[in-house]
Amino acid sequence: MFRPDAQASSPAHPPNATSAVSATPTLLLDDPQEWSAFGRPCTEGGGAAQDPATCAWESHVVLEGMHCAACALTIEDALRAVPGVKQADVSAATRRARVVWHPAHARPSQWMAAVDRAGYRAMPAMDAFAREQRQRESRRALWRWLVAGFCMMQVMMYAWPAYVAEPGDLTGEMEQLLRWASWVITLPMVVFSCGPFFASALHDVRRRRVSMDLPVALGMAITFLVSTAGTFDPAGIFGREVYYDSLTMFVFFLLTGRWLELRLRDRTAGALEAVMNRLPDSVERRGADGTFTRVATRRLVPGDVVRVLPGEAFPADGRILQGSTHADEALITGESTPVARPRGSTVTAGSYNLQSPVQVLVEGTGAQTRFAQIVALMESASLQKPRLAQLADRIARPFLVAVLLAAGLAVAWWWPSDPGHALMVGVAVLIVTCPCALSLATPVAMLTAAGTLARHGVLVRNLQGLEALAAVDTLVFDKTGTLTRDGMALSAVHTAPGWTVEQVLGLAATMAAQSMHPASRALVAAASAAKAEPGPWAVQAIEEEAGRGLTATLHAKGQPPRMLRLGSAVHAGVALPHLAGEGLQVVLSAQCDNAAPQVLARFDLVEDLRPEAAGVVRALARQGVAVELLSGDRAASVRHVAEQAGIAQALGECTPQGKLGALQALQSLGRHVAMVGDGLNDGPVLAGAHVSFAFGRAVPLAQSRADFVVLGDSLALVPQTVLLARRTLRVVRQNLWWAAGYNALCVPLAVAGWMPAWLAGLGMALSSLLVVLNAARLARGLPPLAELGIDAPGAVGQSAVPRASHTLEPA
Repeated sequence: MFRPDAQASSPAHPPNATSAVSATPTLLLDDPQEWSAFGRPCTEGGGAAQDPATCAWESHVVLEGMHCAACALTIEDALRAVPGVKQADVSAATRRARVVWHPAHARPSQWMAAVDRAGYRAMPAMDAFAREQRQRESRRALWRWLVAGFCMMQVMMYAWPAYVAEPGDLTGEMEQLLRWASWVITLPMVVFSCGPFFASALHDVRRRRVSMDLPVALGMAITFLVSTAGTFDPAGIFGREVYYDSLTMFVFFLLTGRWLELRLRDRTAGALEAVMNRLPDSVERRGADGTFTRVATRRLVPGDVVRVLPGEAFPADGRILQGSTHADEALITGESTPVARPRGSTVTAGSYNLQSPVQVLVEGTGAQTRFAQIVALMESASLQKPRLAQLADRIARPFLVAVLLAAGLAVAWWWPSDPGHALMVGVAVLIVTCPCALSLATPVAMLTAAGTLARHGVLVRNLQGLEALAAVDTLVFDKTGTLTRDGMALSAVHTAPGWTVEQVLGLAATMAAQSMHPASRALVAAASAAKAEPGPWAVQAIEEEAGRGLTATLHAKGQPPRMLRLGSAVHAGVALPHLAGEGLQVVLSAQCDNAAPQVLARFDLVEDLRPEAAGVVRALARQGVAVELLSGDRAASVRHVAEQAGIAQALGECTPQGKLGALQALQSLGRHVAMVGDGLNDGPVLAGAHVSFAFGRAVPLAQSRADFVVLGDSLALVPQTVLLARRTLRVVRQNLWWAAGYNALCVPLAVAGWMPAWLAGLGMALSSLLVVLNAARLARGLPPLAELGIDAPGAVGQSAVPRASHTLEPA
């Protein structure tokens, strides 16, 4: 398998490219040819992108140095202050930013420099350099934690004699020596381990901002300065006691919580980024001389031939020219079972080659691929801020100001009795009230749930949809392509005397193979399943009349040619009455010269109800969700499907405006309504519902207005998503209650002087860690079908092979 470090030898990444990019990233990123590596032309209103050189661009970057929601607000303010930047959205949970900017007024170097000036660093998202940078940041965080842990153990060793010694056991010289030893050991921790907190706080002070690092940095600085004063001047007002042990324990606990939080976020909410980075950085492309050389993936164009090795992801949409393999298409369909991909079959970007090397003809690259559409939706969702998260962000800065005031009042209250103790009370208040847990409560849970859904084939376009879905009490299904498969199934064949099922089905399939009509596809599928052949007859000159049917010429040895028609009875030229019942009737007729057409066969087709539909309706009912059916199809067909699925309320012959009116009527009764449609012609009703699903692989992702896009073929994903949304909201409420309860309990204790600094640091670290751990439970997977009471797909759907036929009377 190709290793990331191998790309240094590719033409797109020459030797020393890493150092060049690190040294002068703006010189490369200002090149318009590089913009597509971390963004795309901004398409407003769902239309096509304009000229990339003149239209606005949407770029995604990974941020270094972020610790909290206040950091996200600081970076947003810095970006929006740059002329030419139209919009900036920063997620504290994923540490990513979306920047919409116009090339006529700004360049990436300008708004990235604004991020640098704010005290952070921006790196292009979905780029090997950004991944390496995140790994370096993780290693630095680990080293800071290790240094803090070593210093804490050494300082506790020097502080222990003062705790256990009886009065008079320690001489003044010995006590002073232990203080000096503790100061020397604490100094590297303050300089190295605490450095990022001081740097961030200093940047905020210079810009007259308040961040969550400011109270923490103040607490560290005050504790160290008070202890230093007591060490250098034992007879002064701060000489009675030093707090090196409290400081080192506090820093160690804080860094422990942040490091574990970083690891957990990479494993939970980071699942979104793992999906988005599936494409390889480079791939082997065949040259004119037939040899393969490794090039950057973004350099591929349609018509290139690439070699994909086992274990690599397909870099583009294409067709296999040589070899055969199995592919993992879980991202595209939600189905983890490997799919056979023989020579001549199509492969999709982002799916994995599992078995053997294959050569692929590239047919679609970049934004043309379905993978790019999926990534665009996931990037958009990962940077959205749910309503509860927006509320937490709004109160974060005022809350921090209140924390600083509370700490100042606590110091003023205790100062007359003991200045040293007063400052330590202020430190405890500063540390214990940091609102990190409050700011993480909602986004971490939402993004963890979104990552879990993405791994199972459900894309979350709107994070607020999770909150809305949890409150849904009514779910409305469309019929065609949703409750039923996107097509029809052949249920019976009626033949004229002298003709067999295999003969008429073979003739019909030969003609139908030239059409994309759902009825034609059903006939072709049935003929393939039954291995039907047209026999001694030859079908030529096939033509399709749109909306009517197919016409061809039928030849047989020793017989005159005949006109063959396949379609409605009117198109076939016969007068067969439409039988009562459901489905569609397709007639195959033959006509010789000017004689009357003769009916050769009648095919009965029905809509193919999804096998899990009835179980899904029952599962939703058990969750307290009422199910209704709205469709533009004939009322009789809608009632038939509703009866099969177990839906009591069904309405047919609805126009798009009629569907929207019916949905609004439900909403006027106080119902919270979710709509499940096929995403192709349900735009108004999908947009009008409280929350919506676009179902089916045929959904144009870039234009869909749904909050959730179901990529797979299982209808069971709908109730599974509903249940996961409810669990997510329960986790969010638990996190918010914990964060509020923690502050309500600990602030009075800190003000009263009953909470030392080390315990305040432990409580702060544990509060954030508990929030992330609680959200991590959502990464276990979707609720199992057995829990919902949904059986494995059975025989509810129609078979591709028709049931036994009977003969028709001659026309």
